[in-house]
Amino acid sequence: MKKSIILLLIMFLCLTGCSKNKSKNIINDFANKVNNTKSYSLKGNMEIYDDEETFTYSIEADFMKENFYKVVMVNQTNNHEQVLLRNLDAVYVITPSLNKSFKFQSEWPDNSSQSYLLKAIITDLKNDQNSSLEEIDDNYVIKSSVNYPNNPELKYQKVTLDKDGNLKKNEIYDEKDTLKMKVTFTAIDYNATLSEDDFKLEEYIKEEPKENNDSSKTTCTKSSCNEQKAKCEGDSCDKETGLLENIMYPLYIPSNTYLSTSDKVNTDNGNRIILTFGGDRNFVLVEEKASVSEDFEIIPVYGDPMIVNDTYGALGANSLAWTKDDVSYYLAGNDLTTNELIAIGKSIRGEDVTVSKEK
Repeated sequence: MKKSIILLLIMFLCLTGCSKNKSKNIINDFANKVNNTKSYSLKGNMEIYDDEETFTYSIEADFMKENFYKVVMVNQTNNHEQVLLRNLDAVYVITPSLNKSFKFQSEWPDNSSQSYLLKAIITDLKNDQNSSLEEIDDNYVIKSSVNYPNNPELKYQKVTLDKDGNLKKNEIYDEKDTLKMKVTFTAIDYNATLSEDDFKLEEYIKEEPKENNDSSKTTCTKSSCNEQKAKCEGDSCDKETGLLENIMYPLYIPSNTYLSTSDKVNTDNGNRIILTFGGDRNFVLVEEKASVSEDFEIIPVYGDPMIVNDTYGALGANSLAWTKDDVSYYLAGNDLTTNELIAIGKSIRGEDVTVSKEK
């Protein structure tokens, strides 16, 4: 009886050791393929699952040594495009439709896990000494921990490779084993022809020639009015005003915190809503219609790019800024933790709801 138990234990240890060695070999082979390339281009689709909502994007990413990155993300629901760019100057989050960009002095993407960038995926796989391997449907599925400092609910990833070592899928889960993010890779070129010119900010700067006529009236054509988000009146395009009609309130507010004032301020382009919250966690939320800049606008931010619902924004030390559905939001509060700041921002879903004020 004892001999049988010892034999089973030896067999189990042997199988466990073989599995770990196989996992390491597969990870090393994949890592060598990525590390040996000077540049790559990939295409794929990303889905983010947030409660009952699913946000879907198409992704195109380029990488060139050393640390040149360009990621083009297009929201499949509203066709909203944003570009994440890293070159020798800085990190940028560009919104071409607004002719604007956030500019960061940031370590992105090296300071966090990234579900769609190959180097980041490999870093997570190699850093987890307890990663596990499964063979499912002629694929290898490797499970490892992840590192999302600004989204701590994300705990681990499942990376799927085929038997030839080709990356097929990456899934990110929370501590309750709920799928929160999935990236499906449709094409990867490990020998992409790229140069520094492909990572220039100037490629996204659209400077329109200025005319000396009335800027509120331009020659009316269907395409020109649509581009300007204007109404066609006779032979002219009448630009829509930047009036914000509905106030968007956060669905999440920290405990013992309440809406104290709601102010509407007139601006040159329309109006601005300023919501002030008091109590244990004081903060301010500013909302206004997003405007298209005539000259390319660069907004410096000390912080990092951050996904807020279905768009990329800018996370600062005590602030969060983003644009959604043609509305720009700015949230700031010295009393808020980073997690509270993000939770409040993500709870603003474009819904006009009732929020209780101080009694």
